[in-house]
Amino acid sequence: MTTEGKSNPLALVGLLVLTLIWSYSWIAMKQVTLYIGAFDFTALRCIFGALLLFIVLRLRGRGMRPTPFIPTLAIALLQSCGMIGLAQWALVSGGAGKVAILTYTMPFWVVILAALFLGERMRRLQYAAIGVAAVGLCLVMQPWQLSLSSMKSALLAVLSGISWGASAIVAKRLYQRRPGLDLLALTSWQMLYAAIVMSVVALLVPQRSVDWQPTVFWALSYSAVLATALAWSLWLYVLRNLPASIASLSTLAVPVFGVLFSWWLLGEKPDGLESLGIVLIVFALAIVSLKKRAPQIHSSVK
Repeated sequence: MTTEGKSNPLALVGLLVLTLIWSYSWIAMKQVTLYIGAFDFTALRCIFGALLLFIVLRLRGRGMRPTPFIPTLAIALLQSCGMIGLAQWALVSGGAGKVAILTYTMPFWVVILAALFLGERMRRLQYAAIGVAAVGLCLVMQPWQLSLSSMKSALLAVLSGISWGASAIVAKRLYQRRPGLDLLALTSWQMLYAAIVMSVVALLVPQRSVDWQPTVFWALSYSAVLATALAWSLWLYVLRNLPASIASLSTLAVPVFGVLFSWWLLGEKPDGLESLGIVLIVFALAIVSLKKRAPQIHSSVK
């Protein structure tokens, strides 16, 4: 019997921890763009993240056997390379709060892809929540105010969200086919593949020279240890224990806090429409949280 439809306190705690870690990570990722190229930083983040994950894997005696190559590589390309790399690139010219919001259009792509490939169907109130969240995201983004200079950043951030959504579908299908798959091993191997790919990209794409300031080391440590190694492991765990669409929609809390952190720490103050958008997103999250109880009861009857 799967745990997807049941109340899972650990999965909910995982979502809370992810919110805090990933919300602040947008601040660290933005600050470091002044000192290092996007692809160099992403490659280093994946390298150190993979190293840490394999050390933990070894210490826990899980074995070092690779997970299925094709789906693991697909997750690496879509999740670590696509989502992280494109988002970091978008931050070079975009504000942390705006890029976070655009990247987190991911849940909408997951809902569409989950319906097409996983057979998941959203209930009416959940569709309503998506609509409310979409309006909120639009108010925060304010696409009618985007200048030509910010279009590149916005497009990269949206592509980052699409890539992340696709990786969630690949991971979900892999769990369905391999229910006993080791989460730590999967996270470790996909991070290793991503480190290799991003290292090649960093070598081939011209970037600014690295200025090894303390900010670089701080951002790299935070990103590799918390936002990469720990957080991706938590994300895969949450994704395994909750429906893909629900888990992804719930993570809309991350860009909300990301906007607040960017306001507090970077001076990116949201205007009236952006504030209204944040309120609508929080309201949509409340709808999703309440509605999740209905499927849980239905599953327990089965």
